[in-house]
Amino acid sequence: MLILGIETSCDETAAAVLRDGKILSNVVSSQAKIHEKYGGVVPELASRHHVENIDIVLDLALKEASVKLSDLEAVAVTQGPGLVGSLLVGISVAKSLSYVLGIPFTGVNHLEGHVRSPFLENPDLPLPAVCLVASGGHTSLYVVRQDGSCACVARTRDDAAGEAFDKVAKLMGLGYPGGPVIDRLAREGNPDAVRLPKARMTDGTLDFSFSGLKTAVLRYVRENSMPENAYPAPPPDARVKDLLASFQKAAVDYLKENTLRVARRERVPTLCLAGGVACNTRLRAELSEIAARENWRFHAVSPSLALDNAAMIAFAGSRKLARGEADDLALNADPNLAF
Repeated sequence: MLILGIETSCDETAAAVLRDGKILSNVVSSQAKIHEKYGGVVPELASRHHVENIDIVLDLALKEASVKLSDLEAVAVTQGPGLVGSLLVGISVAKSLSYVLGIPFTGVNHLEGHVRSPFLENPDLPLPAVCLVASGGHTSLYVVRQDGSCACVARTRDDAAGEAFDKVAKLMGLGYPGGPVIDRLAREGNPDAVRLPKARMTDGTLDFSFSGLKTAVLRYVRENSMPENAYPAPPPDARVKDLLASFQKAAVDYLKENTLRVARRERVPTLCLAGGVACNTRLRAELSEIAARENWRFHAVSPSLALDNAAMIAFAGSRKLARGEADDLALNADPNLAF
């Protein structure tokens, strides 16, 4: 199957072409520079720039794949979750292509795309597997069963991990997105310098909560008279680097501990890491060490598939279509679509 994937759930305009599970092209146009001065994504700006960029990105994806529109056999598009204005841009284009070309199309859950992405890169990973999806909008743990079906066993109750990184970076005047800059500066700080809390669910679940950690950082900044929301920030000193290192350690430890507990409980042979926070060097390294110690296979997706992309949407969509799960043109965006 030659399938086109389209992803516009947030602030990346993305298109990809896959043939039988092989990536022929994977084009992403980021809006990070546009939203940087606001410290986060502005929904109205995101949707407007999707409209401006989608045709260019589609043309590039087809050109890189050396295929024409008329060669396509199917279209997959992100249906949700995400920003409704952004989602509608991609869905409108996918419906138009499906109608004009007379090919099937299907809506894909953005989170399913992330869960499937490790298996796009490494189809031989043994099942069942536990997959941690950590990004700016989501933090969830999934079990991928031997038949390929998925079950969510833990999710965030409030802020996602990536959102916490972004908000701490904004607080410290470090710009957007926050993950890469905190990862870089944390290497120069002492991760044990500041004692920060980790949430514990009183109902016994392994769900996540990052709001308390974010608030603890804010309290520390104010109690120690550190610069707050000053952008651009002055060059970070040792205090800032120590706080960032301590924040990153607390966040990674929390993700690591819950993932380990789920993987042990489910007795899986494979551990996967996906989503934008999968680019965090400390998280990748520590989960890799855990997997080696527990004798599990470990796969953290490469950066091109960790951040929002359309290759994962095309891959998940091809699986749906292979099961006969095509959608009709009545499909609508669902910003709160569950998975």
